[in-house]
Parts: sequence; structure tokens; C-alpha cells
Amino acid sequence: MIRTRFAPSPTGFLHVGGLRTALYNFLFAKKYNGRFILRIEDTDQRRKVAGAVENLLATLEWAGVKPDEGPQIGGDFGPYVQSERLQLYRDYAQILLEKGHAYYCFCSAERLKKLKEWQIAQKIPPRYDNHCRDLSVEEIQQHLSSGEEYVIRMKIPAAGAIEVDDLIRGKVTFPVSQIDDQVLLKSDGYPTYHLANVVDDHLMQISHVIRGEEWLPSTPKHVLLYRYFGWELPQFAHLSLLLNPDKSKLSKRQGDVAVEDYRRKGYLPEALINFLALLGWNPGDDREIFSLDELIREFSLERVSHSGAIFNIEKLNWMNGIYIRNLSLERLWEYAKPYLEECLHQPGVDERAHWDEARLKAALNSVKDGLSNFSEIPQKTAFYFASSISYEAPEIQDYLTTPESITVLKTLIPLIDSVGINQTDGKKPDFNSDSFIAAVRNVQKATGIKGKPLWMTIRVALTGTTQGPEIHQIASIIGREICIKRLEAALNYAESHLN
Repeated sequence: MIRTRFAPSPTGFLHVGGLRTALYNFLFAKKYNGRFILRIEDTDQRRKVAGAVENLLATLEWAGVKPDEGPQIGGDFGPYVQSERLQLYRDYAQILLEKGHAYYCFCSAERLKKLKEWQIAQKIPPRYDNHCRDLSVEEIQQHLSSGEEYVIRMKIPAAGAIEVDDLIRGKVTFPVSQIDDQVLLKSDGYPTYHLANVVDDHLMQISHVIRGEEWLPSTPKHVLLYRYFGWELPQFAHLSLLLNPDKSKLSKRQGDVAVEDYRRKGYLPEALINFLALLGWNPGDDREIFSLDELIREFSLERVSHSGAIFNIEKLNWMNGIYIRNLSLERLWEYAKPYLEECLHQPGVDERAHWDEARLKAALNSVKDGLSNFSEIPQKTAFYFASSISYEAPEIQDYLTTPESITVLKTLIPLIDSVGINQTDGKKPDFNSDSFIAAVRNVQKATGIKGKPLWMTIRVALTGTTQGPEIHQIASIIGREICIKRLEAALNYAESHLN
């Protein structure tokens, strides 16, 4: 059976590169009716962040990349948190000692620091000098009896090379002269990544190790450990890095890197997953929009590139916009509601306006086609909720401070105020798009002003912007009273600023 795993460290929010790694493991396992395992590698307790595991599980759930086995899920190969498996690693380290594939190292931190400083000064690549590798049994016992701290290191062969068969990169060869005698068990009794990773992958029956290319240099050490234990190797596949547009490694210095950042900004999980799937993999044609089920059917490691993939935020925005436009009204409202409620609590909101759910939904529907993420809602809908409109921008003044604009506004205001009045009882019916359009057409007939001088004047008067939803939609949503209030304010501004 195909068994893949995602094995992050709980050191903070999940990186988008980590989510892509999890996704590829998930897709590969699901395509072949296999199992996708989540394992928490928390052996570096100093870097552990409180709440990171819970956030990780919640993020994978949100993204739809759901493990079949793991913490809080269970399975036949647990526990799935490495700090709960410590005795296991100690036992396997002891096996390596007994087989002569590992040794005790009693070098102090001070000695190792001085060694590294000397090697750097001599322009020698820093690495352990195997000082304790050939200690006699008597010397080892003497150190142990005196209670000295120690680590356990693996023995790298003195000569030769280690060949790694990579499903993405082909055969990669590593001369053993470039490989350090790696620490396997630290002085605090915790294993390093290398020992714990190999032991867990074997015991959890992982068939394919799909991980980032930063782990490729560690793979020859892992291959050696499999050989030392006499275990069958899994198949390895090392994914390319995610890159900034300038080809540097994707990092927080140049933008958001945590999945949580994109979730908070209102990116849809389906869009983010679709986008990440195409960062390094292609379907063999020009298709770009895939559901998760389609990705499972189409995915193959053969089409994963070994070249770095550019994280293009513009492409993500375009893709997310497509998914937003295809949402049902119910899901659109579910995602957008928190951002719309945020609008109502911003400074400068017209507290006299009554924004019920129906009007909020109408405002949302009017801007949805222009959204690339939901965090744009406050900015794109700000004019709806404002208690007053600013007309100070130069492009706004170009439309307002003309004789034609004053004519348009003076003619439109009484028409808006009176259009549709019932001649019998004098009551005004509900204000709507049709009555607004009728009023504007009457302005055109009465004044002869049309096109931009007509419609753009009204737009900037009502919104203070030159772009946005159809102006008749806006008028219908804000209502007759606010329309008149804004048109009158714009008229006052135009008259006082007319050259």
C-alpha cells in the first residue's frame, strides 16, 4: 500500500511551502487509494511553539488536506508525536552502537565551538573531526562512569559514495567525504531529525518520502541508516523550493508565507490548494482550474519539476477571484460576513443608515466580481457606509467642478426626491434601480448632457470614486435619502470650487 507522510515541526504557523508538501503527499496517496499520515516532529523542544500543533491540524482541515492517521486522529502506528516515542529512538541508537555503526562522543560544546572557529579561519568546511570515533572500550567506560555528557554519532564510511534514487531528480551521488558523522542522539536523550525520521518512516511503513529539496543533502545519511538497520528503503522525491519573483527563496521578508496569513485575508481554501498544486506540477496541458478530486485523479510525480517555482501573488489573486465568483450565495455570505461587519465598525460610518442583512448582501453582491480576496471588501465597499464623501482627489474634482456637473446635480436632486410619487396619496414608493435610471434619463433629456459628464458626475458625487459597481445598483442600495444627501453635498462642493 502507498503510505505517505507530512512531518512538520511545531515551530509556528504552517508555511505555504509546507502546505504544498502536505498536498503533494496527500494527492499521491489518494490517487493510489493509499494512506496519508501526519507526524509531528517535535524533538527540538527549544523551538516548539505553544498552540502550533492545534493550528497545524486546523489549517490542514481548512485546506481539505485531511490526514488518515495522526495526532488526535489515531491509527495503528502511533503515537504520531515524536516526543512521545523517545524510548524507541534510544533503543535503536543502542542497536547501532552494538552493531558498530555508531559511537559515543564526549566532546564538549566549548571544544566543538573552537573547532568550528578554527575550520572557518582555515577556510575548511565546518564538520566534526571524528575525535571520539576510535575511543577504546576502556576510554568509553571511563567517560561514562564519570558521568560525562555524551551524544551518539553515526559512523560514516571512510571512503566511497552514496547514491540516492530520486523520483524527481533521478540519481544523485554524494561522496562520503562531504558527509559528517551526524549526531543521532543528543545529550538530553532526544533524537535528532535523522534518527527519528528514519525510525518512524520505517515503523510507520512509509512507502514514499516526498519532502522539500532542503532535505536532499540529508538523504545519504538516511540511506546509510536504512542499510545499517537492514531495512528496505522507501522511495524518495524531493520537491523544488518556492521562490519569490526575484528567484530568492520565499521568505517573510518579501511577503506573507504562512497559510494563516492567506486564510485571514480571505483567500478560499480551494483556490489556495489549486494554486499551490500548480507550483511545481503541471497536468500536461493548459488547464489551470482544478477541484481537489480532479487534482487527485491527475496528479503524478512524473510531472513534478525539479526547478524552483515562482510564487506569483497576482496569479493567486486571479485564481481566487474565479473561485469567489463561482461561490453559491450562501457560501459567499458565510465567508464575507466578518469583513462586512468590520465595515460597520470603522471610523466615519454613517450611524444613521440602517444596514440590515439584505442591504449588506446587496452591497456584497455588487462588488463580488471585482474581488480577488475577501479582505478587499472594506476598501471596495467603504463608500456605501461612509457618513460623508470626500471630493478632494484631483480626478474627482475634474468631474465635479464644471458647469455641466452643477447642471446635472441641480436637475437630478429634485427628480430623485420626487420620482415615482403616487399622485393619489403623495407617498413615495421604495427607491430602486429602475426609478433611479429613469431619473437620470430625464436629466439627460432636460439638459442634453450625456455620457461621462452625466454618469461620471453622478458616480463621483455618490461614491467619491471613479470605479465600482453600476451606479444604479449603488443608488438602490444606499437608498433615496442618502442619495439626496450626497448629491447635495457634491453640489455644494462643486459650486464652491467652480473656477
